[in-house]
Amino acid sequence: MTESPLHKLVDAVADAVSDRKDRDRPLVPGAPGAEPPPVAEPTDPRAPLPPKRDQGAPAPVSATGRGGGGAADVRSQSGGYLTTAQGARLPDSDHSLKAGPRGPVLLQDHHLREKITHFDHERIPERVVHARGAAAHGVFRGYGTAAPVCKAAFLAEGVETPVFVRFSTVLGSRGSADTVRDTRGFATKFYTGQGVFDLVGNNIPVFFIQDAIKFPDVVHAAKPHPDREIPQAQSAHDTFWDFVSLHTEATHHTLWNMSDRGIPRSYRMMEGFGIHTFRLVNAEGASTLAKFHWKPRLGVHSLVWEEAQLIAGVDPDFHRRDLADAIEAGAFPQWELGIQTFPDTPEQTYQGIDLLDPTKIVPEELAPVQPIGLMTLNANPTNFFAETEQVAFHPGHLVPGIDITDDPLLSGRLFSYLDTQITRLGGPNFAQIPINRTHAPVNDMLRDGFHQDAVHSGVAPYKPNSLDGGCPFFAGTADHAFVEYPTPIAAAAKVREAPASFADHFSQPRLFWLSLTPVEQQHVIAAYTFELSKVHESAIRERMVGVLANIDPVLCAEVAAGLGLSAPEAAAAPVQVQPSPALSQLGSSWPADGRVVGIVANPAGGADLVRQVRDAVRGAGMTALIIAPTGAPLADDVPVQRTFAAARSVEFDALVLLGTPGPGADDHGARDAKSNGPSPVDSRVALLVNEAYRHAKPLGGHPAARATWSAAGIDPHAPGVLTSEDMDEVFAGIVGFLGTHRAWDRFPTPDARP
Repeated sequence: MTESPLHKLVDAVADAVSDRKDRDRPLVPGAPGAEPPPVAEPTDPRAPLPPKRDQGAPAPVSATGRGGGGAADVRSQSGGYLTTAQGARLPDSDHSLKAGPRGPVLLQDHHLREKITHFDHERIPERVVHARGAAAHGVFRGYGTAAPVCKAAFLAEGVETPVFVRFSTVLGSRGSADTVRDTRGFATKFYTGQGVFDLVGNNIPVFFIQDAIKFPDVVHAAKPHPDREIPQAQSAHDTFWDFVSLHTEATHHTLWNMSDRGIPRSYRMMEGFGIHTFRLVNAEGASTLAKFHWKPRLGVHSLVWEEAQLIAGVDPDFHRRDLADAIEAGAFPQWELGIQTFPDTPEQTYQGIDLLDPTKIVPEELAPVQPIGLMTLNANPTNFFAETEQVAFHPGHLVPGIDITDDPLLSGRLFSYLDTQITRLGGPNFAQIPINRTHAPVNDMLRDGFHQDAVHSGVAPYKPNSLDGGCPFFAGTADHAFVEYPTPIAAAAKVREAPASFADHFSQPRLFWLSLTPVEQQHVIAAYTFELSKVHESAIRERMVGVLANIDPVLCAEVAAGLGLSAPEAAAAPVQVQPSPALSQLGSSWPADGRVVGIVANPAGGADLVRQVRDAVRGAGMTALIIAPTGAPLADDVPVQRTFAAARSVEFDALVLLGTPGPGADDHGARDAKSNGPSPVDSRVALLVNEAYRHAKPLGGHPAARATWSAAGIDPHAPGVLTSEDMDEVFAGIVGFLGTHRAWDRFPTPDARP
């Protein structure tokens, strides 16, 4: 039978595709680029790499459908040199144009403005970064202790100021999971009587970069790869580690991100930092430099990595649910606002630490954090979009008494945040959206534009005028005007440079590493090893291990061993630093308010014991969730919140077992993949308890639960495993362990410190 032309064409295409697949198939798919990178940063100019073999592109036709010839990559970038959008070659894209290395950033920096403006407008309508968030209303009460250094009225003793706080992840989209390893945003809007003050910070006190001109670079590197849009909300990929291994000023922030700080247990258990050094001005006009800190009343606590991964699948809304549920339950989260203060000297350094470098901290042992007020979050939003999604923060929203410094990262943020809001929220009137409205009188002479809600009167929105009676008038210092502090500026040339002190990229990461406890250090080693194991290119892994050698030899050797690499020598001998115990999350005891305790009921044992433990949990300000074989109430007043099929250990901070439940009717693999088959103990309960045990969570049980300990492979005498007929005694022990967050002694750890 003769083949038709169509069959011949199909066969030819199939043969060609088959041949190409055999010829081009990689041993391991997922290479990020068209060719492997070298270990050292390439410096010889060359043309851009071609697309990968698996990539295609739209046909190169015009907007009106004309043409169609030419190369498929005709629209891609060309030339071997970095240029502006207009094609002018650039000698530097790491430093903003400043009046001297330590001077202010200049408005005339056209490259900075072009680069940042384009970056600000890359995403619509969600935020470019911090897209995934949750928020709450609350109140801030000043202590009055800031008066010697700051005249801001909302910090005066007893003054109560409404606030709105938004917590967020940085990298993921609005639909990503909460518990990814990432930096968290901690942004607070104070509706003060002198205008809005926005304290826009993170849960990590340092930043990836020292100059805002690098912000598009670090975010482009950390975001999903642009060809596949994966991985979502993660840093465990080639482009991120390629950037941070080459741009070593990111080392300090990256180390914090690889620590437990990158996977917080809850927004309620997270520190917040203003990151930058600000200038405070008192009533006499004297200037003091300061850093802002939020200290959570519940302490700083984190998830373990496996727990975070499980939660991302079981409950990707874990953090926003936790915040909303705690407020609804009356366990209102609280933070103290504190400041570290430093003399405003011409050098703007403290104990040898450059205060304008946002990749540096000042240890609290050198400059203690002084409490200046208390914030309580006491109400959830009524409408997520109207409030959480439309709230607009800006570091330039300042009030008298709080001013900026010449930190080059802060200078760029002052431009970027405002520019971003104009795109996201439809124009220049975003301040009129209800959640953004100031509680102070406004007479700004700004007119018209998209979404103008105000109905302005008068005919003369300009100064000077006489037609509107001269109104509005300028305020003086006595009228609480915001007057910029007259900072002296030394004579200097305009340059794209950084101060020499900015070149130290490793002493503070070493300080942070040596300040961690052994268990925290083990978590850091595991995080680096996991993340770098996900990197496709061996050269990037090798390069990053070389960076770790400059932090600490033990850290470097352990990560290298996990990756199957040799540990290189450091470029220089590690610097001698004094550890800061304040940087560790461990070592203290904290309230257990709002913690979640799972009570595993044994229906055969009746409801009385369940009721007793449940009431004790609630009486301690925690949430009790009863877990049973089915959703049927154990009694009229004892409803069941979780079934054995639905419960997973990651949603509980502790478990209490009131017996050994036999296998439920659905305890079989055909119904529930968590089931391990026939057993004297329900296999889902055994898994539940085993996971909680491995995650170092406290476990309590009635003697009737001993068979469950055995089925779960648990040592009943291990730290944090409590068994007694006196359930009040068991519960008291659990509360004690929750005060330290976990039973950390359950798993002895080698000390990674030298």
